[in-house]
Amino acid sequence: MKQIVVISSSPRQNGNSERLCLEFARGAAEAGHQVETVFLRDYHLGYCTACYACTDLGRCVQDDGMNELAEKLKAADVIVFGTPVYFYTMSGQLKVFIDRLVPSYTEIEADIYMFCTAWDPDTANLQLTLESIRGCTRDCFENCTEKGALAVGDVNEVGDIAGRPELEEAYRMGKNA
Repeated sequence: MKQIVVISSSPRQNGNSERLCLEFARGAAEAGHQVETVFLRDYHLGYCTACYACTDLGRCVQDDGMNELAEKLKAADVIVFGTPVYFYTMSGQLKVFIDRLVPSYTEIEADIYMFCTAWDPDTANLQLTLESIRGCTRDCFENCTEKGALAVGDVNEVGDIAGRPELEEAYRMGKNA
């Protein structure tokens, strides 16, 4: 049984990127894995202030839940990052989350999955979003391996992703995690 942490950065409950995360989680749970889905909208994470106290303390000095979330990632065998794309890249919530991983990123060893959704029908434009996430997962999380990524375009309103084959693909990824 694997420990799986799904990070949904959508500010909208049941938004399109969140639906991909939830389908992955459903597949992984059905496969017998322990799954925890984290909704970043439930946290009020402060910005990294570049004080670098974390390099001495091993944790962030801000007491806003990020240290608890970082511990979950350090214990995870699989991590999923899900984000909507509103203006060219990952959500601000996910960027803040990633920035706040400074004190713990070297201790994260997991398989990585990434999901992003956007109104833009040209998914080639979403590759920059995936690359910006990879800036962390590939270049900083040195002991992690990317296992899958989905970029889904032409979804804007909550529920637009319903009936799309990418939901089934996210479910299968979770089943096979």
